[in-house]
Amino acid sequence: MKLIVGLGNPGRGYANSRHNLGFMCLNHFARTHNISLDKKLGQARTGSGEVAGGEVVVARPQTYMNRSGQAVSRLVRRFKLVPEDVIIIHDDLDLAPGKIRIRQGGGSGGHKGIDSIIAELGNRDFLRVRVGIGRPAGAEASTEIAEADIISYVLSDFTLDEKPIIAQTIPVVSDAILCLLTEGLTAAMNKYN
Repeated sequence: MKLIVGLGNPGRGYANSRHNLGFMCLNHFARTHNISLDKKLGQARTGSGEVAGGEVVVARPQTYMNRSGQAVSRLVRRFKLVPEDVIIIHDDLDLAPGKIRIRQGGGSGGHKGIDSIIAELGNRDFLRVRVGIGRPAGAEASTEIAEADIISYVLSDFTLDEKPIIAQTIPVVSDAILCLLTEGLTAAMNKYN
């Protein structure tokens, strides 16, 4: 069994924000594979089904981003999974909009949701599908950007220029997850990074 988690914040006010890109990608993947996120398990909306001959559980934590690890760790314990069976989809400031990076392990890159998951699992060996949202205008040239500016940026909606890029990227993320499930990490990294 694999647990596929999209990170984001619950509530309509955040639905289209950059920080909810993990939710958007997970929703698309679930729809593509006829999985309904119709159950509440622990602190997450979940659904389950079969994808490419294997059982998957998809989940959207309802804990808000900074406490995502609480929901993820509960699901990992409930289904008796190891970190390598967990795929986390999340937004990434360090990638341009539309870019995808797949990897296993590593640090959080300052992402509060990933920080929370690492802390709660006590392990960083889970798989990550990082989806680019870019940095605020002008931030690329400066390493000194206020945390308040980053928070405002990730909680704001995509611009009109970014929306078509993100709309094209979301189905590619679904394909990348399917590749991870069917062909493994190395093949997915070679094909999508």
